[in-house]
Amino acid sequence: MADLPRRFRENIVLYGALLANVGIAIAKFVAAAISGSSSMLTEGVHSLVDSGNQVLLLYGQAKARRPADATHPFGYGRELYFWAFVVAILIFAVGAGVSIYEGWLHIAEPEPLRDPTINYVVLAVAVLLEGTSWAIAVREFNGKRGSSSWWQSIRRSKDPAGFIVLFEDSAALIGLGIAGIGVWASHHYADPRIDGFASIAIGLILAGVAILLAREAKGLLIGESADPAIISALWAILEKRPQISAVNHVRTLHTAPDAVFVAISADFVDDLPMGDAERLIEDIEREMKACVPDLTSIYIRPEKQADAVQQKPPF
Repeated sequence: MADLPRRFRENIVLYGALLANVGIAIAKFVAAAISGSSSMLTEGVHSLVDSGNQVLLLYGQAKARRPADATHPFGYGRELYFWAFVVAILIFAVGAGVSIYEGWLHIAEPEPLRDPTINYVVLAVAVLLEGTSWAIAVREFNGKRGSSSWWQSIRRSKDPAGFIVLFEDSAALIGLGIAGIGVWASHHYADPRIDGFASIAIGLILAGVAILLAREAKGLLIGESADPAIISALWAILEKRPQISAVNHVRTLHTAPDAVFVAISADFVDDLPMGDAERLIEDIEREMKACVPDLTSIYIRPEKQADAVQQKPPF
């Protein structure tokens, strides 16, 4: 039980987005039923999909925390990456697909215009809630990215939950703007088809976000190396040891957002006794774990430089 407050703080972005999206989805569906707006119905589907996505990411995080066992000796951390990929598929198939389909139907068979007041009220509330969720996501993301640019930080991030919520909230705010313009324009020009075009525009935005998220999730699912700064730090620890004549390669792999596997090949000096080599490896492992706490598995293989696969230092 003591773990619950800590986990809530760690996942405040997901919980904040979930609460906001559930409330917004209900309000949008009510507004769509009253006003007959296609873009409002589309926005309701969008918020409902976003709510399901947050649930899936929380589920993925819970499953990823399971300890290693005989079947999965390196743990279940990458299960989170699988659910992140599922989220991207849902955004594309359900969010974008339904939005474009509903917009096309509204253009082909436009409904009579109704009083748009309820739409404007719901959109204003949605902007407030989505904006709050977006501000929380941006604050958390900025706290982790350091001096890197946004795009660099997204590409290097190993925790998909943070940037997925950031993209979802950004797309939601843009979608709300388009929905508002669509509702206003359809009444101003007395043409309900404009609302359908707004729905299609929202769907295209969601499709673009889904493709981008799928690309990032795929990279994590296949396996990505640790940040170059981490590799440089590990390489430096090896190079300063006089008993090591050459570092052949330092290969890393994220098995979870906060878990890194590293395999090292190094050429030890020829006259180093086996007992001294064992103690040296133990010392190196202790220093590496102290330097990079996320290291969960370290494998150091003594190997002649001439026989090893060479890797250029990351500096």
